[in-house]
Amino acid sequence: MPDQHEDESTAVMQLYGEPFDSGFARAEEHQLAADLTAACAVYEELLTLAESIEDSPDVRFLRAHLLSDLASVRLTATDLPGAEDALDRSRGLLDGIASAPMGPRGRQLWLEILLRTSIARADLLRRTGRLNEALACLDEAAVRLPEFDDPEGLRSAELGLNRVLLLMERGEWGAAEEHGSALLSTLEATELETVPRLLIALGMICSSTGRYDQAEDCLARAEERFRALGDTGEQQSLLTHRAYIAMNRGELDLAERLFAEASAFFERQRWFGDLAVCEQARAFLAGRRGDSTGAGDLMATSLARFEQLGALTAAADTMLLGAQHAYDRGDITEMKRLAQDARDVYQAREVYERCAQVDLMLARTLEDNLNRTDHGDHERASIDNALSLALPAALALEAARYDFVTAHARSQWLELADDAMRLVFRLAVRRQDQGLLFELVEHRCAGASLALDRPPLPSGPSWSVEDAPSVFPSAAMKAYGDVDDPMTLGGVAAEAAASAGLRVAPPPKVRMSPESGRVALQEYIAAAEFRYHRRIVNEEETPFWATDDLSSRPVVQVRLADAGDLFMTWTWAGGARGFGTGRGPGDEVDRAVRELAAALPGVGEGGEGMRRALDSGAMADHRSEHRLARVLAEALWPEGLTAQIRQVSARAGRPLVRIQPSPRVAQVPWELLAVDDDGVRLIELADVVTTTPASLRRQIPAACPAPDTDTDAQANAGTDTVVLVLDPRVPGFRADSPLGSVLGPPGSDPELLSLVQRRLDAGAVVPSAATPAEAFRRTDLDRDWLSGVLRKGARRLLYVGHVSGAPVEGGQSEDGTLHLCCAPEAAGLAEPVRTHRPLSAKDLLLGTLPLHADGEPGARIWPAPPRVALIGCESGGDLRFAESFGLATAMIHNGAELVTATRWALPTSFAFHRLAGLPESVRPLSDAIIAVDTAHEHRDPVHRLGRWQREQLDRWRADGRIEHSPLLWAAMTCIVV
Repeated sequence: MPDQHEDESTAVMQLYGEPFDSGFARAEEHQLAADLTAACAVYEELLTLAESIEDSPDVRFLRAHLLSDLASVRLTATDLPGAEDALDRSRGLLDGIASAPMGPRGRQLWLEILLRTSIARADLLRRTGRLNEALACLDEAAVRLPEFDDPEGLRSAELGLNRVLLLMERGEWGAAEEHGSALLSTLEATELETVPRLLIALGMICSSTGRYDQAEDCLARAEERFRALGDTGEQQSLLTHRAYIAMNRGELDLAERLFAEASAFFERQRWFGDLAVCEQARAFLAGRRGDSTGAGDLMATSLARFEQLGALTAAADTMLLGAQHAYDRGDITEMKRLAQDARDVYQAREVYERCAQVDLMLARTLEDNLNRTDHGDHERASIDNALSLALPAALALEAARYDFVTAHARSQWLELADDAMRLVFRLAVRRQDQGLLFELVEHRCAGASLALDRPPLPSGPSWSVEDAPSVFPSAAMKAYGDVDDPMTLGGVAAEAAASAGLRVAPPPKVRMSPESGRVALQEYIAAAEFRYHRRIVNEEETPFWATDDLSSRPVVQVRLADAGDLFMTWTWAGGARGFGTGRGPGDEVDRAVRELAAALPGVGEGGEGMRRALDSGAMADHRSEHRLARVLAEALWPEGLTAQIRQVSARAGRPLVRIQPSPRVAQVPWELLAVDDDGVRLIELADVVTTTPASLRRQIPAACPAPDTDTDAQANAGTDTVVLVLDPRVPGFRADSPLGSVLGPPGSDPELLSLVQRRLDAGAVVPSAATPAEAFRRTDLDRDWLSGVLRKGARRLLYVGHVSGAPVEGGQSEDGTLHLCCAPEAAGLAEPVRTHRPLSAKDLLLGTLPLHADGEPGARIWPAPPRVALIGCESGGDLRFAESFGLATAMIHNGAELVTATRWALPTSFAFHRLAGLPESVRPLSDAIIAVDTAHEHRDPVHRLGRWQREQLDRWRADGRIEHSPLLWAAMTCIVV
């Protein structure tokens, strides 16, 4: 064996002597120059020479080394059969000399080649669809790795990269991204060639999950690395990846050009596997252009190449594409044959996400056929067949988001998954199945469960499924708005640290009947979990109905779900009985929501957004506001439910309407809806409250730790405390700056001074204040102070100040923040804003779990009192997100029973004075704060706040004065579980 003597210290390039050492160097130069044919020729020439030398363990090791390198080159050239032959021969030689005498350095060389061979074999097995065997190969290499002295971490990095690639092959995008990101964080400072390959993998994960800008950034960074390494071939290979991003993004002409350029390169280099991939994609593009002949020729060529290479999973992808084209040309028999053949391959290799893709494609073709032809008496059976395929696949696809570690990635994934769920809702409507529609809405509204325990990184593939609007799946960077102006109450876009993701788990089962115990969609959930090996719901159950103990009066629970159209369910309780479903056409809903958005002050627009809302917006004039209220009601609210509310009200008194909005309609002021031609508003018929997803309901007991006190007397005294956080001074921001004062100089507002005095007269108040003015613009109200007072127990928290809502397009509601008096060095999960670190919803939920090994969850650090008021811009914007984990719902998770928050950015009294010309003695924001404070002291805060809103509505109708506009008071909503 070379280097078997411990005192020998020759360089790597002088391992075997000439001509072998120079031959290895020459072959590597050819490989970097993308001349793989020449590289193979060098290795084969050296191999012939090595086989002519007298046999010995050293010579066998030399031959194993040559064969291992030759296999790597053949893999790059996608000569999979040739690579497999070389790997088998190399492994046989290595095993044959495993017990031969060798010194420590010789043993290290033997281990290095063994690891390289094992990793290359895993790569080969993955490419040929033998995924379980590939995983076993990686596991075997992982067992050997600790024996190997790997100072640069090259083999460890290669092993990690191959695990990422294997997870990607399974469609395990979330697990692959987490594993790859963790690996990159440890390698990025190195110059290993694994880094650009890992960047490519992460780029493809982002592309396959809808984040195209992030994908392009990864490829650009990879290209820089390859250029620095002088690797011409890999730089050319990036053309294919960029083409995929362009294709998935809808830039088809660019994709066509890039694929054609890449194809020409691969054909010149005789890299037939990569060429087949390009032909497959070009076939898809040709089909999109209507060139069925060209698409058929390219598919046939691609399929033949894949089958010759033994890349059966890739061949099945081409079959699936061919099935779609067969359907387009009306050849149903061929479509079914190709689709089933592809599914058989996926099933055999346990690629369940592709199985779901086939089922969704078949369901879509069934729906299309229903649209084209009259099925007569067989229509119901055809719809049932389509649903039996589409609904389990859509459930599995939607549930795949739980693999992702960030809400941003999950929200981008859901944009892809929603296409499948829209198909399901269309089929349910076509079947006129109100029961199924009811269960679909209830399941979708159950919400994800917060997962505080971080699971370990995966050691191999797990269950997965992905969407397939086309054969090729694909995801957008997190973007934040600009700092808003001081005339909105908050409005600074939050930018939380990306170091800690917020994990979620599947929702609870939604129980549909207390008698039968039926779970919503139970047969479809069972089918999804069986077919695609994907957990759809967790083991806990929650009733869909509003239980009678929630209210002593009639209550109707309304839930809404987006699926193209807007779907609604409602159920009565509290002495009233009944249920119903409704549907708002998507176009009408979108038009109404756009009109509402145009009337609201936008965050991040500076003074112009607020000026427009107070001056020319629909809510600045009574007539235009009434028209908007009618437009919203006609698009969103069913007349049948209004009739039921009137009937119940006449017999049993004013009911309570509990509304769980979908993200699309989360800013709708339901109280304002003009529900009939006479202009009667919903709030005049009922009290209205906003509800959170049912997944939060079961977390309240665990999220309410006992007060942190030494004695029962202290605990009893503490629970009567009212915590007042009134316009805290944000470090480093002047009073007239974006995070400056929202209430003006302390002591300048007599109404607010009276409010504080009433609280001081009524009982314990923190922070302690000798005079009411001392409660405003304090500098000592930071996160640690808040934790201390909440741990001691309180019955109420009133916060008035800056709230920075997270951007909806970012998908991370947990990035919403409160601005207390925290310095930048305060421990937390939000990035500092200059000289200040905000307190984010992520902090409230995760606490210090991501920061310390012995960290505490947020519910223990900041236990919320029963009633919380968050008066700031979009403090209740949680429900605009697919996952509701913002400030309001974080407070509920931490123990609050009711949170009063706002749906949009609030105008301050200063904004009314400056932009609407009100005298300084008129302070609309102060009136709203007092109304909320008064309501929270009432035994029925929802009814009391509603009464104030009805009073404001009466004044608005009577005189139309801007201080009575719904722009301020209709922003307020009470949020409950």
